Amino acid sequence: MNERVYLYDSTLRDGAQTRGIDFTVADKIAITRLLDGLGIDFIEGGWPGANPADDAFFAAQPKLTRATLTAFGMTRRAGRSAANDPGLQDVLNAKTPSICLVGKAWDKQVETALKISRKENLRMVAESIAHLTARKRTVHFDAEHFFDGYKANPAYALEVLSAAHDAGAEWLVLCDTNGGSLPSDVKRIVAEVKKKLPGAQLGIHCHNDTEQAVANSLAAVEAGVRQVQGTMNGIGERCGNANLVSILPTLMLKMGFKTGVSEKKLAELTAVSRAIDDRLNRAPNPHAAYVGASAFAHKGGLHVSAMSKDETSYEHINPARVGNRRLVLVSDKAGRANILTRLAQMGLKIAPEDEGVTALVRAVKEREAIGYAYEDAEASFELMARQMLDAVPQFYELQSFRVIDERRINAKGKPVTMSEATVKLTVKGVRKMTVAEGNGPVNALDAALRKALVMKYPQLKSMHLADYKVRILTPADATAALTRVMIESKDDEGKSWTTIGVSPNVIDASYHALYDAITYFLLKGKK
Repeated sequence: MNERVYLYDSTLRDGAQTRGIDFTVADKIAITRLLDGLGIDFIEGGWPGANPADDAFFAAQPKLTRATLTAFGMTRRAGRSAANDPGLQDVLNAKTPSICLVGKAWDKQVETALKISRKENLRMVAESIAHLTARKRTVHFDAEHFFDGYKANPAYALEVLSAAHDAGAEWLVLCDTNGGSLPSDVKRIVAEVKKKLPGAQLGIHCHNDTEQAVANSLAAVEAGVRQVQGTMNGIGERCGNANLVSILPTLMLKMGFKTGVSEKKLAELTAVSRAIDDRLNRAPNPHAAYVGASAFAHKGGLHVSAMSKDETSYEHINPARVGNRRLVLVSDKAGRANILTRLAQMGLKIAPEDEGVTALVRAVKEREAIGYAYEDAEASFELMARQMLDAVPQFYELQSFRVIDERRINAKGKPVTMSEATVKLTVKGVRKMTVAEGNGPVNALDAALRKALVMKYPQLKSMHLADYKVRILTPADATAALTRVMIESKDDEGKSWTTIGVSPNVIDASYHALYDAITYFLLKGKK
């Protein structure tokens, strides 16, 4: 199958309704460029006139090489002419070649939300679209609440679509606004619409309130829809929108459709998905289909053993096709196959019958029994493996560290708690003692270590702490509980690695994780 499906991204408009997300103009420009570079067909930049950020974005809209920038608006208000409606004028003033208008397709909404007659609603739809098409704009008509409206009154829902189509709308987009439809509903209704309006180009816009948005979108494509609207990483109001990151590779790799995204560009999907999360200061979902860090992660020894013989045993595609990678997890459930695969990925060539492998498997199981979790701390596992099987240089030798917390009154008369750390260590034969302050004991300890090491290892300036997590492993012990610290670090190139420390003392556990993070970074730089 080589039919074309067009992708319409609403991240910057519908995605902006996500709880906790507030796009700046710089965010919108950066994300637009990412989507354009990927090969998305239409990018909905926002709603002109709705807020200052959207107005500023359209005033400084970036030049695009592939995508068509689209402004969003609504049909004219009741009692006004299309030519005299400020909302329609706002979308025209955005000067985009494409405009998406939303209008009511459910008679109940027409009567209760708009409080107008059904005929007036039809005039609003037709006159608004005709006004825009007369000014040489491509119009997408989003038929809001279409599936609920069709179930309640199919004749009127179709009448709304016909009014939009006759007025010149290029795309008629069927919206599952409440997100409550099932794939079987969507497929049946889309097929019926296709029969009634055979000359119309149909689109689909689904919300994820029942975790069906992706399935509903794909069911609509199977029934004849050729435009899919959604957002990157599925962000959106309430439970989110249809996730284009899942839909795109499924269309191309599973269903055989063409999109504006080439096979080469599809291999950038994981990077684009994570770049958008990073832009929004959101942690990527590790379990996201195709692009998640765990999407191609293998933990069970039986699975990894089978994978070593046939990679399709437990992977539905080659992860490289979407820019992801295979991850073999090391845990107390791991067998020799897991360990050998991870060692090979690390570049360590060890004979399968080597007793060192047996010792490493045993060490992993023993350490995980007391709280370590190497499946989420690849860097700490690699250091342990190299220490047992290969060699790891000692970049510095710690003599001691001390951390003090002090609560005091600052110059403004407000109580503040400051931490101070002192470290004594030897680096390349030189003894050093450094002191640093921080907004917490771990921050102070990290600062003191860097202060002592950066003269000899200036590359540490490009290493940053990205995430810090503490888990209580023995809650019955209350404040004396065993704690596990996980630290995620990043460098200036965006590469990340995770290290772990376990101790009854949270500062001690933090130091072990920091030590592994620094050692891993320096080791990789040396290699």
